[in-house]
Amino acid sequence: MAVPTPRPARAMEPLAASRRPGFDLRAVLQTSQTARALAALVVLLVYNVLFTTNFVSLGTFNANLTQVATIVIVAVGMTFVIATGGVDLSVGSLMAVSGVLAPLFLVSGGQFGAPWVGLVLAFTVPVAVTALFGLFNGTLVTKVGLQPIIATLVLFLAGRGIAQVIVNGELREFRNLGSPLVPGFEFIGLGGIAGVRFQILIMAVVVAVAAWALRATVFGRYVLATGGNEAASRLAGVPIQKVKLTVYTISGLLAGIAGLIVVAINRSSDPHRVGELMELDAIAAVAVGGTPLSGGRATILGTLLGALIIQLLRFTLISHNISDGVARIVIAAVIVVAVLLQRQRTS
Repeated sequence: MAVPTPRPARAMEPLAASRRPGFDLRAVLQTSQTARALAALVVLLVYNVLFTTNFVSLGTFNANLTQVATIVIVAVGMTFVIATGGVDLSVGSLMAVSGVLAPLFLVSGGQFGAPWVGLVLAFTVPVAVTALFGLFNGTLVTKVGLQPIIATLVLFLAGRGIAQVIVNGELREFRNLGSPLVPGFEFIGLGGIAGVRFQILIMAVVVAVAAWALRATVFGRYVLATGGNEAASRLAGVPIQKVKLTVYTISGLLAGIAGLIVVAINRSSDPHRVGELMELDAIAAVAVGGTPLSGGRATILGTLLGALIIQLLRFTLISHNISDGVARIVIAAVIVVAVLLQRQRTS
């Protein structure tokens, strides 16, 4: 039987990086498209400072970052999945599952002995469930052998159906729940610390931890090696199946967190709308940020920049009386350019 010929230049690069522990910002910015993304974001910021009324204010800061926070959180998980050469189409549906589960524990919080127990369960159980669904996606990819786009399409369809079945397809508004736990739950989406929305702080923590994990841990190097050359990495001792199971589980977990934030902001849980098109927003942020969709390389900072560019571009156009339809066309053009630049760099 023929043995696959390893490509050490690409596949072993992440393993060799173990000699450079820590987060190296200069190394991240050496990725040309991430540097371009940073430059584009700076240009947008300068333009808005000069030409957009009331842009420099805490209100505008909070408005833009709250619009993008859930996208960034989901896109971080998507970055890990794409880095292994996969994709996760189920994240939007998993957000809906998380969003409909939380109110169940808010209503029945008093049945657990102490009200705070119900609040803790409202935060933890939905996220644990979506993480298990992510593990299910990874199992379909690794054990069953389905292509990632097909494996995650299963929960893209069934996940939202599960969410609708849980609440009989009905919209649940928190003010109608009659639970004293609701204000505590809503803090995750509407609360703030020192004038900064709490969801922005969650986004910052997720980005920081993910960037550190991808750059400075063995797991991060295994993720990049898996996407760079799976056959060579397997020969080098990389636990390919465990890596893939883990990244899909992370994606599901982060989608669950994002789902909780969305329903807390909206003060309602709509199984039809929560997480709608989120998978496309997340993939767009990853692509614009400089992570190639073919896998093998990834940048969490780039994903953050990509999401911020898309959001700030939309804000800029709408602030200058450009219709939402035209704004969508411009954003689509930016995504095309970003992917073409990726292809040019790869070739």
